[in-house]
Formats: sequence, structure tokens, C-alpha cells
Amino acid sequence: MSEIVELSAQDVQEKLLKGPYHQWLGLEVQAVAKGEITLTARFRDEWVVNPAGGYIHGGILAALVDLTADWALVAYTGKGVPTLDIRIDYHRPARGDLRITGKVIKVGKQVSSAEAWVYDSEDRLVASGRGLYAMPAV
Repeated sequence: MSEIVELSAQDVQEKLLKGPYHQWLGLEVQAVAKGEITLTARFRDEWVVNPAGGYIHGGILAALVDLTADWALVAYTGKGVPTLDIRIDYHRPARGDLRITGKVIKVGKQVSSAEAWVYDSEDRLVASGRGLYAMPAV
């Protein structure tokens, strides 16, 4: 099994922002613990799928679930992990800035699982999901 690594929120922020997509999403690391992470994403007009409703496209929410669950595992292992499978549930239209929490569910030798929850600016659950991730070779 992978060795547990202690990373600070600043360490994770530096790693996270190496990705241009993560920069574009306006991600900020709020908290990191062993196998847990909380991120925020600043709203962008480009996220809107329906200008009349003003709500965020489900693809953005799915990406936030995937990357937050993934980065919960990074907070556990210190290394990036590729997504093998993911499931997303949409609960209500999302608007404004978002807060996303992720938590490792199970760490395995080859495959691990993690979950994430997306909350809107009024702290309502707008999407959630879970994924399976390939573990890095030791």
C-alpha cells in the first residue's frame, strides 16, 4: 500500500495550480487533512449553460466532483491518481461560487475510492459523486 504523506493546504495549492484547467476554474484549497480536502471555485460566466436560468453546466460540476475526490487521494498519498470510473448525482441547479469537499473512502493497493460533494453559495448540496482511482506504483 502507498505510504501516507502529510501535505499542507499550501503544498496542495501549489501542486493543484500547476494545471491550467484548475487555474481556469479558480480553485483555492481551504483545508487539507489526511484523505480529506475542501476547495472553493470562483464562479465564471462561461460556466452558465442556460442564460435564462443562470445555472452552471453539469460538466463543470462533474469535473469538480472528480478532481476533488482525486485530490482527496493526493492529500493521502502525495501523488496524482488517474480516474478509472466516476458517478455523478445532480441535486439542484447550481449558481455562484462553489465549495467542494472530498473524502477518501477506501485505499487499496491498486484501486481506491473517494467521494465529493459540491455546495452552492447558500451552502445547499447541488451535486455529489464518487470515483474509483488507480493507485500509483510504490
